[in-house]
Amino acid sequence: MTEKKTRITGAEIIWECLIKEGVDVIFGYPGGAILPAYDALTKYDDRIHHVLVRHEQGATHMADGYARASGKVGVAMATSGPGATNMVTGLATAMMDSSPIVCITGQVPLSVMGTDAFQETDVTGITLSVTKHSFLVTDVKELAQTIHDAFRIARSGRPGPVVIDIPKCVQNEAVSFNYSNPPADLSVHVVDGAVTEEQIRLAADLINTAEKPVILAGHGVLLSEAMTGLKQLAEQGSIPVSTTLLGIGGFPSSHPLNMGMMGMHGNAHANNAIQDADLLIACGMRFDDRVTGKLKTYSPHSKKIHIDIDRSEFNKVVPVDVAIHGDLKQVLWQLTPEVTSRNRGPWFKQIKKWQASIDEVEILNQTSDEFMAAHAIRIIWEETGGNALVVSDVGQHQMLEAQYYEHNKPRTLITSGGLGTMGFALPAGIGASFAVKNKDVWVIVGDGGIQMTLMELATVVQENVNIKIAIINNGYLGMVRQWQEMFYNARYSETPIYSPDYVRLAEAYRLPGYRVFNKDDARKTLNEVQRLDGPVLIEFVVEQHDMVYPMVPTGANLHDMIRRPNGGQEKNKGRVIEKRPAK
Repeated sequence: MTEKKTRITGAEIIWECLIKEGVDVIFGYPGGAILPAYDALTKYDDRIHHVLVRHEQGATHMADGYARASGKVGVAMATSGPGATNMVTGLATAMMDSSPIVCITGQVPLSVMGTDAFQETDVTGITLSVTKHSFLVTDVKELAQTIHDAFRIARSGRPGPVVIDIPKCVQNEAVSFNYSNPPADLSVHVVDGAVTEEQIRLAADLINTAEKPVILAGHGVLLSEAMTGLKQLAEQGSIPVSTTLLGIGGFPSSHPLNMGMMGMHGNAHANNAIQDADLLIACGMRFDDRVTGKLKTYSPHSKKIHIDIDRSEFNKVVPVDVAIHGDLKQVLWQLTPEVTSRNRGPWFKQIKKWQASIDEVEILNQTSDEFMAAHAIRIIWEETGGNALVVSDVGQHQMLEAQYYEHNKPRTLITSGGLGTMGFALPAGIGASFAVKNKDVWVIVGDGGIQMTLMELATVVQENVNIKIAIINNGYLGMVRQWQEMFYNARYSETPIYSPDYVRLAEAYRLPGYRVFNKDDARKTLNEVQRLDGPVLIEFVVEQHDMVYPMVPTGANLHDMIRRPNGGQEKNKGRVIEKRPAK
């Protein structure tokens, strides 16, 4: 192949490199310091689709949602100053949840950097703690290699966000560019060193001699695409599995070995099993505080195996007996053949006993007319056949989604786990929809979270994104209200929240809008909505004082769970916000 060279600007190099990296969609918002790049985009808009967001935070969440749904690197773009700083929350969200995104920001020219020029901020300094790496490009000759390196860093090892800050003068400068540069290295998981036979033997011996083992499946299962390997290990060793919030979908919900989610709002029998286990096998998870409860009493009698691609996670929170640093998919491929088949009948009998003794009232089986968030989410699951990609926001509805929407396939739940970013769901759902264009995408969001990023409804309509937006409206910042009711004597300080008329708001954005108050209407509405193409908004007006159970209070033992009281629905204890009647 004949080498082809030409002189192009730094702005054009950005788009040439993005195309080389396989990028076909980017989420962004123009401004002064990034204008050269946007001007150059006019030469490439037949190859890269640009989505105009309404807020730069939305751009980062969209790139994040795209990355999680596709397994590729998501890309966002913004200008300097407030454009770049608006991205920080999205970067922190992606960093906490190991999501590979690259954010390209404009910067003031080098000649005025350090003078407090208009819209100047130290982007690399600001983003240092919420990214895997931040680049400031001062030489146009280094721009192409920097972009290549940014993508490699974002997707290699433990994935995460990378920032490339490009001064306006670098974007304008022309330079010879080599079109025959080798394509990007698409390897995803690069680990220094290899897993030793000794590590595999030690782990296998612990598994083979354990009487009461539990597999803890985290987000790393999905990031490593180790779903098949995890299933093989669980079945080979007859080992029950519990997932973290971000690990949901990594092991089929309907599988008989799946105990469901663990932790603060996890299944009671899963938490009890973890506490009573004699071996924990942690696969791609980091022992978050929402998972462990009180550390001193966390699974006190168990040996612990920890498999992770990030060496820094070993013994950071929970001391382990065997730490295996490697790509989970590869490690499981090596480990499973060494695991012997076991009959763990007594262990499963005990787990079933815990499951049967749960004294919480099962919401779904209640005969009352009360319409709770769990009903709405379960009906969405029923009407979608469990086949939708769900993007949930943060709060009570997030935990209820994890409990009542069953995920049998990977990458069908996207949510903000580590940072717990309210407002994440709507923009992340938009981004995800560009990754799975032939799949139903449902955004499940509370009346608090939707008001943080609802400006992106304009993006939804402008792009005609095929998503269904389910607003769970209980008139409160529900999870905070739950804590106030449980631990602050029901003093609802600033948690009752006013909402607009969401149906009229949908109409203002030229969206179909629906409002439902009960289970029958919910089923009828969802049945209708499922037949509609394009975006739809549905408001579910649910009981205001429902709680999420079980609940492990902060700092409590994992097995000391607050259960749903017999009799079910709690009495209203505080101020009540009148619900607007349907129009």
